[in-house]
Amino acid sequence: MKVLVTWPMTDRATAAIRAACDATFRDTNTPLTADQAARAMRDHDAIIPTLGDAFTAEAFRGDLRCRLLANFGAGFNHIDVAAARAAGVAVTNTPDVVTDATADIALTLMLMTLRRASEGERILRAGEWTGWNPTQLLGAEMSGRTVGIVGMGRIGQAIARRCHHGFGMAVVFFNRSTVTGLEFPARQIAGLGDMLAVCDVAVVAVPGGAGTRGLIGAEELRALGPRGVLVNIARGDVVDEEALITALTTGTIAGAGLDVYAREPHVPQALLAAPNATLLPHLGTATDDTRTRMGLRALANLQAFIDGTDLPDAVG
Repeated sequence: MKVLVTWPMTDRATAAIRAACDATFRDTNTPLTADQAARAMRDHDAIIPTLGDAFTAEAFRGDLRCRLLANFGAGFNHIDVAAARAAGVAVTNTPDVVTDATADIALTLMLMTLRRASEGERILRAGEWTGWNPTQLLGAEMSGRTVGIVGMGRIGQAIARRCHHGFGMAVVFFNRSTVTGLEFPARQIAGLGDMLAVCDVAVVAVPGGAGTRGLIGAEELRALGPRGVLVNIARGDVVDEEALITALTTGTIAGAGLDVYAREPHVPQALLAAPNATLLPHLGTATDDTRTRMGLRALANLQAFIDGTDLPDAVG
């Protein structure tokens, strides 16, 4: 079984994958282009790709050797799953193992944005801090506020659980299907705009892809309002970036905490310059334990493929 791993992995994941198959690891942290993806599909039995690799429809044309894309990550909108299916290529992902680390980053962004921590650090590092005063960088408390979750899946529920149990926050949420059986009190609101209008902090936790692209635009940001904060730990293009920049610079919303961007790694200068934007470089799953678990989960799908058994995490 000849396998391509498209990005370097943690030491533990690398050792486990090497022990299981004839694996080639690319030694660069740059995504595969469409041409490189197409060539890899002809040269390998299976591929472990991840976010950014261009497995577009073109990659699945012609005679393919590859029969499995064991994606490293829960999100797989960089893979044309319909084209893969048509070409007889299975696609899997790595759910569950990313939940806690991603939820933790959401809480980090919530706290940093509400308490204006990024602004304070920039002032301190620039040597502009002149000492404590009673009205400096007055932010908002998180305890007792209302959080609105956009997408009450695994990650959304993990965020809501932390907010309720850790900060005594009221939880409202928007989800396209009805969600029941939650282990914490929460109120589902049918309309996205209606939900945004009643929350203090809105956290975007929906999957990426065509169905959610531009879900949060100018109208939704106006509904969130001038005291509201938006946090996005989903995919960058779920939020209309230009509309968000306008909302931040005109006071339509109070602030935003972002871990993802529409055209990563490009971040618009207007976002970089916005003092009310807390910006992280896509750190959602960036712990050694989580990234190792992701690699091992991708390997579990690969091993099932090798053994001819059902794929644990088949998508599409």
